[in-house]
Amino acid sequence: MSIRVLLADDQTLVRAGIRRLLERADDIEVVGEAADGDEAIALARAHRPDVVLMDVRMPGTDGLAATWTILADERLADTKVLVLTTFDLDQYIFEALHAGASGFLLKDLEPDALRHAVRTVTAGDALLAPRVTRRLISTFVRRAGRVRVPPERLETLTDREREVVPLVAQGLTNEEIGDWLGMRPLTAKTHVNRAMAKLGARDRAQLVVFAYQWGLVGLPPG
Repeated sequence: MSIRVLLADDQTLVRAGIRRLLERADDIEVVGEAADGDEAIALARAHRPDVVLMDVRMPGTDGLAATWTILADERLADTKVLVLTTFDLDQYIFEALHAGASGFLLKDLEPDALRHAVRTVTAGDALLAPRVTRRLISTFVRRAGRVRVPPERLETLTDREREVVPLVAQGLTNEEIGDWLGMRPLTAKTHVNRAMAKLGARDRAQLVVFAYQWGLVGLPPG
């Protein structure tokens, strides 16, 4: 089955370019294009896409507000949002993470990376771009303040889950975590998913935020 994608960007040429890049892949289908946040919300409800590629700065209802609305809609529980931005320090990205966005894309990424990102979040993983993610999340946590997880939740983590969470927070993939800890990638993914469930994280992006907020890993410099 094709991965169904909704594009949300106020620039017609940008949407057209992204559509062409995505539809070169046999397993990706663009089901709609939105020029603002309100249209993105309406089309998401109409088409129920697997992934919404959401620009941040749009007229009227912006991508941040649209992300909050889409991810809060129970009818769209299976829809993921990938935030598109030109700026790797766009302040709205912090709020998009908090809203439950599955990751970020910079508009200068390569076509193969774009298609890989769509497949990654569809598979249930977050896109943690090494170029920006650790810096963005550490800044987000500093701005938002440190919030400790209730002790009873932390106590539910096994020793192995306590090992994998900091590695996820460093941006490592399941394969890299497996190499680091001497286990298969599938086993690493199982530990990550169990940690997410126990800590109440929607996906890997939120798990990273929680790891920093709750002191499971030290904040990176900067």
